[in-house]
Amino acid sequence: MSTPGRGLHGHVLDTLGPEITAGEYPPGSVLRTDELAQRFDVSRSVMREAVRVLESMYLVESRRRVGVTVRPKSEWNVYDPQVIRWRLAGADRPRQLRSLTVLRSAIEPVAAGLAARHATSEQCAELTECALGMVAHSRGHKLEGYLLHDVAFHRVILAASGNEMFARLGDVVAEVLTGRTQHDVMFEDPDPAAVTLHVQVAEAVRGGDAARAEQLTREITVGALQELDILAP
Repeated sequence: MSTPGRGLHGHVLDTLGPEITAGEYPPGSVLRTDELAQRFDVSRSVMREAVRVLESMYLVESRRRVGVTVRPKSEWNVYDPQVIRWRLAGADRPRQLRSLTVLRSAIEPVAAGLAARHATSEQCAELTECALGMVAHSRGHKLEGYLLHDVAFHRVILAASGNEMFARLGDVVAEVLTGRTQHDVMFEDPDPAAVTLHVQVAEAVRGGDAARAEQLTREITVGALQELDILAP
């Protein structure tokens, strides 16, 4: 399904992007815009707009008299939220989830420690609200509601760190958490221990206990990796 408001080129991207990231067009493959325009029944200008988006993600490059060439995977912008979404929808999902969760385990504990030092009173209140929302949706198969609070919680942690590089990873973490839920890489109800840990992280940040906030968040990410061993080996 195409994302609302993205128009015809969005429809093209929602098909062509996942095909490229899934390897249906291997690196070096040449895509002809006129042939693609016919395939998707869109104008060449719409097709060119879709190609420009793919170029911005470094999935393809356009060469005069050659066409649109698929770039090597090593050159893709793997931090682009849309690229993450497409890759999580493909057969390589387990490896992609593990790669992203390892990234989280390297970044989020440090971010939580920094948040304990730098979070504003408003951010502390928001973090507590998110944690309580997670508790409220942790039973009764309410994963979609739980996800909203979980994503918000981790966005606040990254933003409250005061590090702009960490803060920009909010969309990446959101895609990881969303992908786990949408692709059933979650238990029907979240692990009670993980829910409790989020509440304790919020308390540690509010109390300015950097070491505890970092350690608790590390436990969260270790638990996420252990869940992958069970659900997406």
